[in-house]
Amino acid sequence: MATARSALVVDDERDIRELLVLTLGRMGLRVDTAADLASARAHLAQSRYDLCLTDMRLPDGSGQELIEHIAQRYAETPVAMITAFGNVEAAVDALKAGAFDFVTKPVDLSVLRRLVQHALDLNQQRKAAPAGARLLGESQRMQQLRQTIGRVARSQAPVYISGESGVGKELVARLIHEQGSRAAGPFVPVNCGAIPSELMESELFGHKKGSFTGAHADKEGLFQTANGGTLFLDEVAELPLHMQVKLLRVIQEKSVRPVGAQAELPVDVRILSATHKNLAKLVEDGKFRQDLYYRINVIELAVPPLRQRREDIPQIAEAVLARLAGNGGTVPALSEEAEAALSAYPFPGNVRELENILERAVALCDGQTIEVADLYLPQVDQLIGQEADMPLRPVAAAPSPALPPGLADATALPEAIEQMERETIQKALEANRYNKTRTAAALGITFRALRYKLKKLGME
Repeated sequence: MATARSALVVDDERDIRELLVLTLGRMGLRVDTAADLASARAHLAQSRYDLCLTDMRLPDGSGQELIEHIAQRYAETPVAMITAFGNVEAAVDALKAGAFDFVTKPVDLSVLRRLVQHALDLNQQRKAAPAGARLLGESQRMQQLRQTIGRVARSQAPVYISGESGVGKELVARLIHEQGSRAAGPFVPVNCGAIPSELMESELFGHKKGSFTGAHADKEGLFQTANGGTLFLDEVAELPLHMQVKLLRVIQEKSVRPVGAQAELPVDVRILSATHKNLAKLVEDGKFRQDLYYRINVIELAVPPLRQRREDIPQIAEAVLARLAGNGGTVPALSEEAEAALSAYPFPGNVRELENILERAVALCDGQTIEVADLYLPQVDQLIGQEADMPLRPVAAAPSPALPPGLADATALPEAIEQMERETIQKALEANRYNKTRTAAALGITFRALRYKLKKLGME
């Protein structure tokens, strides 16, 4: 016989405790109650709970203290805060401290039941979606990123995913969704920069028939489409200011009003957002609302660029080539020189650029080995000190680098870069007593890439 799942309710108001015990009991939970912080800590020390609900204000402390206590000692127990209506600051603080979600007084029982169901589903969903199943790389940065994804997936807090174009922000958002309690619900990605400003309200919130020219039927918005799941607002910095106001209200009230509708509709959606721009700088410049910034940026998750985890490039490249080969196909291999060249290249377009480079190389290479020339790396002779007699074949779409002041002659640039590389490598070699393994680590490149550079720069 399966053990009944349990919950701990912490509130100094007897009526609230009785209401929650009745509601949770009807959902099949065994419920313990506590009227203060000390009693709650005693219960937690004696029993394991699948969920904890705590009031914000307690006679001997605060719900915030209890949330922090649970986060430190009972990390597998989701805890939700019960706050006074309109106390947004307390709710945000609770989410930052590790709360799973929050519910406001007077308690809406339908909202409470959804919150409880999400919490109960959480462990099962985490088992069904192992961490980092499609996020490649064993560098320390990527291991930390996967661990952080696992932690934030347990929460319902809004997450802001920052990072350059091409680093995989949508993939991170999908993993947060798949490892959380909403995995069975829809994941709806929205590129805010791709929706015309005049259509954005209708696209996000829906509209009623006849509400404007061309509205021939009722239309459900993307918030309603994502109901019960996750809405991923990519390039959120592109939202015009008037839409930022409306989005803030939706997040706070958890309801939307379709264009032309008289009433608001409740929505149960977790918000994830991302942009490659510096959102904090846009707030300073008055181009993004500060109040919205703090609501979507309860938890910030930074995705590192590929150049900061160069040791992951060979593994990612191998996976990309295997995918391009398809089932049963022959996987082309990178030559040692080609792999070193990739490891040395800065990848301004990150993982997306690596995928494009390899896809082109597979199409253009002769035989089953990809050589450096097949990669067509932009300005490859300048970036890794290639010999002058090898023809330069830049990608047409890649912009040419700007010349520093005083370098009017473009032919001087490769020599200047080679000299800078040579001096940097020489200093690193001396600092590491000519240990090439430690030198490569200090330079942030692979041992193979260092060996390639030493050969090309005539430093062996």
